[in-house]
Amino acid sequence: MALITSLASHFYSSGLHTCRILTCLRKYLIPEHPKGRKILCQGYFSLQQKQFRVYFHHAYCKKHHSEKESKLYPVGRSVLFQTAAWNRFEPNKDHVDEQRFYKELNTFTSSEQVLKFVSTLETLSDTMAAAALYRVSEVEQEEGNQKISKTVLENEIFRALCFQFEYESTNLSDTGLVTTLQALTGLHVDPQSNLLVSLVTECQNRLQQGHMTIHNLCILGKCVIKLQNSNCAMLKDIILQLQGKKLQEYAPEEIVAVYTLLQAAVGEVVQHQDFLDQLNNLSISLVYKFSPKITSQILNALVALNQTRAFPLVIKLCMHSVRFVSHFTNEELGKVLDGFMHFGYTDKFFMQALEQHVSTCCLTMHPETVSKVMQYCSKKLILSKPIFDAVAESFIYQGEIFSPVQVSQLIVPFGKLNYLPPNAPLFFRKLENTIRTRFKYFPPQALLNLLHSCTLIGRHPVNYVAKLFSPYFLQKLQAQEMDLNKSRQAQLTQLYLTVVLECPFYKGPKLLPQYQVKSFLIPPYLLETPMDLQLYKTVTVGLIDLLKAKIYFASRVSTPCCYTLDIEIKLDEEGFVLPFTTDEDVYKRLALCIDDRKRFCLDSHNLLGKEAIKQRHLQLLGYEVIQIPYHEVEILQSRCELVKYLKKKLFPHSCIFN
Repeated sequence: MALITSLASHFYSSGLHTCRILTCLRKYLIPEHPKGRKILCQGYFSLQQKQFRVYFHHAYCKKHHSEKESKLYPVGRSVLFQTAAWNRFEPNKDHVDEQRFYKELNTFTSSEQVLKFVSTLETLSDTMAAAALYRVSEVEQEEGNQKISKTVLENEIFRALCFQFEYESTNLSDTGLVTTLQALTGLHVDPQSNLLVSLVTECQNRLQQGHMTIHNLCILGKCVIKLQNSNCAMLKDIILQLQGKKLQEYAPEEIVAVYTLLQAAVGEVVQHQDFLDQLNNLSISLVYKFSPKITSQILNALVALNQTRAFPLVIKLCMHSVRFVSHFTNEELGKVLDGFMHFGYTDKFFMQALEQHVSTCCLTMHPETVSKVMQYCSKKLILSKPIFDAVAESFIYQGEIFSPVQVSQLIVPFGKLNYLPPNAPLFFRKLENTIRTRFKYFPPQALLNLLHSCTLIGRHPVNYVAKLFSPYFLQKLQAQEMDLNKSRQAQLTQLYLTVVLECPFYKGPKLLPQYQVKSFLIPPYLLETPMDLQLYKTVTVGLIDLLKAKIYFASRVSTPCCYTLDIEIKLDEEGFVLPFTTDEDVYKRLALCIDDRKRFCLDSHNLLGKEAIKQRHLQLLGYEVIQIPYHEVEILQSRCELVKYLKKKLFPHSCIFN
């Protein structure tokens, strides 16, 4: 940052030859006077609001270089150049097509490419120069640089641009001014540098004049938040000016700009909730005009601002997004799915479009987007076989592109929704190889979720269970979460129970008692789902009619293996029903699973993984598991039919009561 701060003096020092800068840029710029008369350019790069002409003569460099050694120009003074010595490009031939400029600018993937491109231009406006700096900021951020890189900082063209923006800030257009500020804040330039102080001061002056557009106000507001904080007076002035604009005249692009500003100033939203409510109401009537990008940005802002009171707008945005599923970029689709998950929205038409899109493009989708799709299916309990099959195929062929956390996010839904893809052997072989080669890179929580999910569908990670039960792993897990909560302990306990019941050949370490739980029926109910009270009452009415007394069955029975039985019925050796208080002469125990909608995948009769493993374990513990699903009970028309149904379920061969 020191180089940016002292940029002005550095340009006039002997450490950097001005001739060299001029040769790179090929620009000393003279703006056109409104009357057509040429005005002499003073200083470097006089960036006015209009197009500039470029004049350059190699002989001048030689002259300037020889003079420079004997006389240094003081900081802050302009250098006067004689136009008589310059060669001039033809004014009409050297105009740069701005549209072509911006289009080409966005194709560059490195700062060096952007700055080299700028050096080849013969005309340049302040907005174009600012856009070039902003593109440098974008590519630097895409590369993950947390601060301005040394390569950019030492680039002569970049430094020349910064120098000129500092000393010509009062002559910049509003758009050029705020775009430059946005670029430099994105590059993490020192806020105390002369460059940023000059730009911010000029922005304050323009703000006081009250003529800035909505879009420029929003860009300035986001810059101010980065440079100062969301509670500064300047930001409050910006939002007050936005409120003073006619809301009905906002264009979609301006609406999304305001949303993103308020999203950046999330800490101050409470003070401006009335303004946000007005914006939400206005947006409802304009949703049909929103592009895919705007739709995703507004949904993302509503999530960040937690606008649950704007649910009508959320619904319209979600419905509107159906037509764009195949047109969303990876990032945009991820934001839309975040919105669906945050607000708990599901739409069958959206899912149909998503299934078609993922089935077609899964192999070319970004890994983060694929994992986001699976997270959405997992959270909303949507078992979409086309999506799951496409994801399984993608993982088999290119599992290496997914990070360890993304691998966990991909696999967990298969276990949670109790689904094995058609290519399950290849799928799990790939998973085993991935875990083996990248084991140390998996965060403890992600690894636990992944391996626990495998046990839900009967794929037991025996090779890694011993590592999970080791004190080293448990300490890492504890350190990651600051404390090992009940949900994690429940997962570990079920893993251990699975090994004991389904893998008798396992001889590794046991899970220590202090990490075990006594019941899986604990919030947030990751491993067991509480009974639906209405369905339970319906079934118990039929049981009382069938068994003639309530004493012959027990409800919500805790077992030593941590599971809770919905209803338990005891039988003796001859098949007689015993009172639930009797523990003697018990030959068989019936475990009735009263499965309501919450125990199945959405709009499906496919049991969730946690319910499937529970029934599997109860059978291994000696219970005869009898499933009573909601969809079979709901079609019964009378109590008589209910009794007959229960009789057939409980006693298919005989019905003997004591």
